[in-house]
Amino acid sequence: PKLQNLGLFTNMPLYVPKSINLTINEEQVKVIFKEQDTNGDGRLSKEELSKAFEKLGSRNPEWRVRRSLHHADADGDGSISVDELEQLVKYAVKQGYCVN
Repeated sequence: PKLQNLGLFTNMPLYVPKSINLTINEEQVKVIFKEQDTNGDGRLSKEELSKAFEKLGSRNPEWRVRRSLHHADADGDGSISVDELEQLVKYAVKQGYCVN
């Protein structure tokens, strides 16, 4: 069967050889984080952050969640709000996350 209507960049690659590293930009990282707000409350809980870091390829997402909250959770409530999202994205990009 022919694959139709597969636009470039509609989804992350299903398979990329290990020799290829595709760097993603801040906007793409932000989309990945926003997609994990499964309850739609505009905040990322620790569980939602963990899923986002898993999707970004983190080997230890729980540890990465603690570090990201340390860097981006300005009000100390244990979640990331819309206002704190920019700091979270900058932190994730600085850590060198890429599509594996």
